[in-house]
Amino acid sequence: MKKFFYITITLTILSSCSEYQKVLKNEEIAPKFKMGEALYNEGKYSKANKLFAQIVPNYRGKPQAEKLMFLYSNSFYKMKDYYVAGYQFERFASSYPKSEKLEEASFLSAKSYYMLSPIYSKDQKETVEAIEKLQAFINLYPESEYSKEANELVKELDFKLEKKAFEIAKQYNKIAYTSIELEAAIKSFDNFIFDFPGSTLREDALFYRFDSAYKLGINSVEYKKEARLKTAKEYYEAFKKKYTNSKHIEAIDNMAIEIDETLKNYSTKS
Repeated sequence: MKKFFYITITLTILSSCSEYQKVLKNEEIAPKFKMGEALYNEGKYSKANKLFAQIVPNYRGKPQAEKLMFLYSNSFYKMKDYYVAGYQFERFASSYPKSEKLEEASFLSAKSYYMLSPIYSKDQKETVEAIEKLQAFINLYPESEYSKEANELVKELDFKLEKKAFEIAKQYNKIAYTSIELEAAIKSFDNFIFDFPGSTLREDALFYRFDSAYKLGINSVEYKKEARLKTAKEYYEAFKKKYTNSKHIEAIDNMAIEIDETLKNYSTKS
């Protein structure tokens, strides 16, 4: 009985594959559309895509073209070919501005760019582009059913840019040895604090900026040491005022004590 069952399944699969190949090679476009849609609905997006690709040019200007183009675009998305999906959805939106699928296509186009965003440690060109696309969608469709997800995706991408900028600045702090390198670290944290005023990483950024300024001041040549230590002390006071219960308090207090002790050597004599 089991043998008969497996033979039946095998024959069904072979028959299905044979029928697919037959339609794929056939010059008639209607069977391709019909089978392509059936395969799409079954979740067989790659096979459906191959059929759609053959007939897209033939349906331009025809009533079925709108439906075909949406299925074709979405098959790329389902196949995780996000470069092509984003482009095809943009073409769809441009070609069918009155389509009932316009909003969905616009969102999926923007989300395709989001899917291309790499991890924070890599170049963030795609991330910036994705933010622009998603923000454009939010502005165009503020009441959309997709707007909540779009906003969440933008927040996620924004944090990725924050993390990238923070880690670059932190790396400067970590490897800095010369005064030029320490000044570069301080400048990087200044830029981060200015660019991301509401960042959840702000506390750590302010700490590492102070840490960089402390190292720069303590290790400076004599004629620059006093001014640099005073700047570091200003960073300390700003941090202490903002984050009284910070996990960094003990560390910065110890550094501040050393700064104060060193500055005593530069007290102005009357």
